[in-house]
Amino acid sequence: MKFLAAIFSRQGFAILFLSAILTACTVVVDEGPGPRPRPPRPEPQYCSRQYEPVCARRGGDRQTFANACLADRAGYRVVRDGPCRDGGGGSGGGEEQTFCTREYAPVCARRNGELRTFPNACEARAADYRVIDGGPC
Repeated sequence: MKFLAAIFSRQGFAILFLSAILTACTVVVDEGPGPRPRPPRPEPQYCSRQYEPVCARRGGDRQTFANACLADRAGYRVVRDGPCRDGGGGSGGGEEQTFCTREYAPVCARRNGELRTFPNACEARAADYRVIDGGPC
């Protein structure tokens, strides 16, 4: 019995000692100099109906949005405050801003050979597109 007690006490001591050493170990990760990655920007869940028009661009397409939040949600980047000039917000330079309803009646429209589906005909005309067919493209 004495022999087993001596073995277990030595084994218990060794386990305790090794546990203490492992607990004291820490890992430090140094990413070095340079920019840290940005956390992903949360998408807005709701945009207000506040009317502060902006001109926004996505690729070669410019469009006027009622506010910056709506432009961002549609995947556009705001390029200036106020409606777009010479296209993207109406069909003429001196016309007033077009206000469209939220009615969902999709249409296919064309501008400069580009086809695009709009939620309704009013929004297509406001973006200076010509409606060519009812329904999506």
